[in-house]
Parts: sequence; structure tokens; C-alpha cells
Amino acid sequence: MAVVYVSGTFDLFHSNHLKMIRYGRGLGETLIVGVSTDELVCTYKKPPIIPFEERIAIVEGLKYPDLVIPQHTLDHTETVKKLNVSRFVIGDDWFGKYDYLIDLGVEVFYLPYGVGISSTNLKQRIYDQYVKLIKDSDCHPIPEPEGK
Repeated sequence: MAVVYVSGTFDLFHSNHLKMIRYGRGLGETLIVGVSTDELVCTYKKPPIIPFEERIAIVEGLKYPDLVIPQHTLDHTETVKKLNVSRFVIGDDWFGKYDYLIDLGVEVFYLPYGVGISSTNLKQRIYDQYVKLIKDSDCHPIPEPEGK
């Protein structure tokens, strides 16, 4: 019986997150999804936009996972051993990072995200649109007060 572990932050949940979790579902009988805590994410990139409690609730609401757990570390050695994980899935932006799990007998799958959608990309697009909105609203002539 294959136990599959899918690892992620799942910030600004989007279709590539769903594809990765659905892919993991197809690799085994039991699917466990680890959602990185805010504290963990802040050790390697900017804080998530969506708080941990909401991100984990979103993933728990999906039909694919059998179990959703907090992920407190990027070292998955203990998680793999304690949960008897035989397959590990993560986005290909982490390519090579988890090859050490192969030595523990775990198959590692780096799922290609494809072009376009990522939480980082979405955050940048939102920021760019906000900056343009502010610029457009601030770049206009200010009329002189009457009576001067």
C-alpha cells in the first residue's frame, strides 16, 4: 500500500496546486498533504499572503487528501519514516532538493508547474496592478484652491 506525501505552501491556492494534489492522489492508496507553516515559509521566502490556518483549511476541504498535516521543517526524513511514506511529490521549483529521500527508499516526483501560474507570480501581478492603480490615481493635476 503506497503512502504518498505532497508538500507545499499552498498560498493563494490555484490550479497548479490542485493539479499537484490530484497527481499525488493517483500515485497511491493514502494521500497525506503537508502544508508549510508561516514560520517555516519565512525561513526561505517572504511570508505567505494567506495565513496558515486558512491555507490548511482550504487543503482539508479538498476531496483528494486522506490527511492534511502542518509541515514545520524542510527536512522530511522524520515525516517519511514516521508516516511510512513511499512516494513524495513537490513542485519542480524544488528540483533536486529532496533527492536525499531516495536513499530512504522513497520515490520522489518533481511535478512541473508549467508556465504562468505560481503564488509568487500571482503576488507580483497583484502588486504591479496596485502600483499602476496608485500611479494612475496620483498622477493628475491638482487644482489650485479658489480665491488665490
